[in-house]
Amino acid sequence: MEDVVDHGTGGEAGERATRRDEAVRAAVEQGLLGPDAAVVGLLDVIGIRKAAADLRAAFDAVLPPGTPVLHAFAVKATPLAPVLRLLHEEGIGAEVASPGELALARAAGVPASRTVLDSPAKTPAELREALALGIAVNADNPQELERLDALVRAAPTRSPLGIRVNPQVGGGTIGATSTATETSKFGVALRDEGAREWVVQAYADRPWLTRLHAHTGSQGIPLALMARGVAETYALAEEINARVGRRQIDTLDIGGGLPVNFAAEATAPTHADYARVLAEAVPGLCDGRYGLVTEFGRSLLAKHGTVVARVEYTKQAGGRRIAVTHAGVQVATRTVYAPGAWPLRLAAYDAKGRPKPGPAVVQDVAGPACFSGDLLAEGRALPLLEQGDYAAALDTGAYYFAHHYAYNSLARPGIYGFAPDGAGGMAFATVREPQTVAEVVAESGGAHAFALTTLRAHGSR
Repeated sequence: MEDVVDHGTGGEAGERATRRDEAVRAAVEQGLLGPDAAVVGLLDVIGIRKAAADLRAAFDAVLPPGTPVLHAFAVKATPLAPVLRLLHEEGIGAEVASPGELALARAAGVPASRTVLDSPAKTPAELREALALGIAVNADNPQELERLDALVRAAPTRSPLGIRVNPQVGGGTIGATSTATETSKFGVALRDEGAREWVVQAYADRPWLTRLHAHTGSQGIPLALMARGVAETYALAEEINARVGRRQIDTLDIGGGLPVNFAAEATAPTHADYARVLAEAVPGLCDGRYGLVTEFGRSLLAKHGTVVARVEYTKQAGGRRIAVTHAGVQVATRTVYAPGAWPLRLAAYDAKGRPKPGPAVVQDVAGPACFSGDLLAEGRALPLLEQGDYAAALDTGAYYFAHHYAYNSLARPGIYGFAPDGAGGMAFATVREPQTVAEVVAESGGAHAFALTTLRAHGSR
């Protein structure tokens, strides 16, 4: 595989690549990257704002004016409070799946009315908190619905409530992220014996259930299969409303999961592409009778983040050139452990942060962790990386540098947002401070270093 980063590409993709190049150079010039800051995450604020605007416009184009729509960002994709705040100001809410994610959304100022709680393992305390705040909740299974029954009886709530179903329409090319397979752990499996009738009756028995949720998409899922999952969910909503004789379900939560193009700079498919597919495949979804909730994550952020790491050493082994960098499994866990499913494009920069010219040379780009498979790329053709240069892993704004894996007690990198400063340069804002070694020790029980030595078997000395 050869990485050719086309900086002459026109349009939005070309502008994004140009901003990225300028940001890498400015990060070196301003000391955010260097010998003492060997790996950072960079976030393109202009690109994120554009992605949010494009998402809103995509669905506005296929829905009647006035249709209630909540685009709730899947916080798990980039769990950073400043990102959630930026998206909130761009009209995007939050989909959370844990107490930590809910706390991040609240810290970012996302209101309860624009927050959705989805998780297959919600505790009673999580459910009580969500209903007290008025956060939308999708029950994952019958046992969770029983918990909601008790809470609704105990106290009134403003929370919109629904059930998550699994339409069981099949998986994509990455099994671990396919959520609508026959045996997926998520939701009520509609094709299991008696399950569909149970769901219909659950709504008939509970007038306060007003939403229906399903999530089919993810990386490796084609648009047609995503649309099929939505169509199955829409058909079930129609069946339930017909059974109860009124429009009890007023909102469909269709999840997110739009796949990302990791092979090139261009954004493909786009949210507009998906919205058009939905309008054609499920026209009733887009006639204004139902409110809509979406839960996109990766497709909003991936293209707007970059991991940049300094090349500490270069060497050869078995005739293969190797660039040893400071970015590996700790910031690109999926790519290191499943490179076939999660390959990344790489770009080479020189010691001053400028795009590196020169002929492509086959080389490995390795990380700092102490196991041989810690590779960002194996046998990749790039301009020759040399000591002091920088290797950049592109399209890493989701599920990468914000999801640190503490292998070898490697410190979390600093994360910085960037945007043009209006004077021909680039301005940065700190999103997350780089972790210090002292903080690594503190998180690893440093204050309790002698705790285990105090425990002895009874009677021993």
